[in-house]
Amino acid sequence: MSLTSALNIAQTALFNTSRQTSVVSRNVSEASNPDYAHRSALLSSMAPGARVVQIRRAADEVLFRQNLFAISAWQGQKAMSGGLDTMRLTVNGVEDANAPATAISKLQEALQLYAGTPSNATLAESAVQAAHQVVRSLNDGAGAVQNFRADADRDIATAVDDLNYLLGEFETVNTEVVNGTRSGRDVSDALDRRDALLKKISEYVAISTTTRSGNDMVIVTADGATLFETIPRPVTFTPNTSYGPGTTGNSVYVDGVPLVPGVGGNTSAKGSIAASLQLRDETALQMQRQLDEVARGLITAFAETDPSGTLPDMAGLFSWAGGPGIPPAGTLIDGLAGAIRVNAAFDKNAGGDPSLLRDGGANGAAYLHNTTGAASFSDLLLRYSERLDEPMTFDPLAGLDTNRSVTAFSFDSVSWLEANRKQAASGAEGKEALAVRTATALSNATGVNVDNEMALLLDLENAYEASARLISVIDEMLSTLLQATR
Repeated sequence: MSLTSALNIAQTALFNTSRQTSVVSRNVSEASNPDYAHRSALLSSMAPGARVVQIRRAADEVLFRQNLFAISAWQGQKAMSGGLDTMRLTVNGVEDANAPATAISKLQEALQLYAGTPSNATLAESAVQAAHQVVRSLNDGAGAVQNFRADADRDIATAVDDLNYLLGEFETVNTEVVNGTRSGRDVSDALDRRDALLKKISEYVAISTTTRSGNDMVIVTADGATLFETIPRPVTFTPNTSYGPGTTGNSVYVDGVPLVPGVGGNTSAKGSIAASLQLRDETALQMQRQLDEVARGLITAFAETDPSGTLPDMAGLFSWAGGPGIPPAGTLIDGLAGAIRVNAAFDKNAGGDPSLLRDGGANGAAYLHNTTGAASFSDLLLRYSERLDEPMTFDPLAGLDTNRSVTAFSFDSVSWLEANRKQAASGAEGKEALAVRTATALSNATGVNVDNEMALLLDLENAYEASARLISVIDEMLSTLLQATR
């Protein structure tokens, strides 16, 4: 073997080993980052001085679009499920301990106990205290709903700020991709960063993309509003500082087009913003209306009546800002759950007389039922207890059965929230599974197979060993030749 041939063999061995090291190292590093697609190099020659003429980036447009859609659906459902869990705890408490339905049941028990011993003043006070607990549950529930809406409003504002920031980052990376493509540079890394940003954007709003010449990308929402075209389009939102029963939440606008909230427990919302809008403007409002209708039903059920039937019914145990009259039948009054009070005429601590609950007459002698002052009179107490179970008309805006008793309606409200919560939790599990499966399928199609790369590493070890032996033999040959020439 000539000296030139030996040198060529050594150079080839070193080059091939070095090239394999570079490719394997890069692939293994890419495997640790799921946002990076697999690269493959096409070489013009295997001889020393081989030149990379093209970098091929693995991509699957269909799977990527499916993954973006699945991410949006999962994030929307996740926000919905978390919001309903929070509402359940803040409005009804752990295991519905603070729910109006629970308090009404205890009030009914207190009335029945008082009716069994109507001469017992302590039982009269206990019944009034049970009424106070009903009022607290409604007042606290109404306040919790408004706080929940305010929190959702702040979440929306934060999400809009994050989305605008991501769109700004997307503009920078998209410009890098377009400029690199036009100049013939390798833009694979920039494309990976752009894909990662698309996944982040899809967490807030459902998107679809179109790629134009020069790898320039356009993003539109599922509602058809343009989110990005050359430059980011404005996503605007004006938050409210506080929420009351009549407060209307502001919309989120994408390039002037309002974002549509989701619908249902297994929500149609795609992205966390649409889900937060649904929680703030639909779910929480529905809960508020149901509480308001429970309050109206209680005022009506405990209204004092004229024994002769000639005078109008008047507010009895429960009163409100529009008293002493009672609210109109079947008509929702916004904010009533937060305004309902125990009538001071029945409250001993306010100078009232709890025995009026037994006798009547809080609105004057014309409304007195126990005209003889009998200590065993229980007819009115039993009548109040029966009214809690008698059907009445509720406003359909509350979203529940319109012909129910107060007690049944209050439990229907608890069931409505629980049913929505379970639907949301079940939907979150399914949509999360879809997001994970599409991400796995995308990774399998475009990512790096670590098992294959480890096999290449073993081959590389063998190649190094063979190269080392060859270099050792060549070294001995060169030493022999040098000694022979001396």
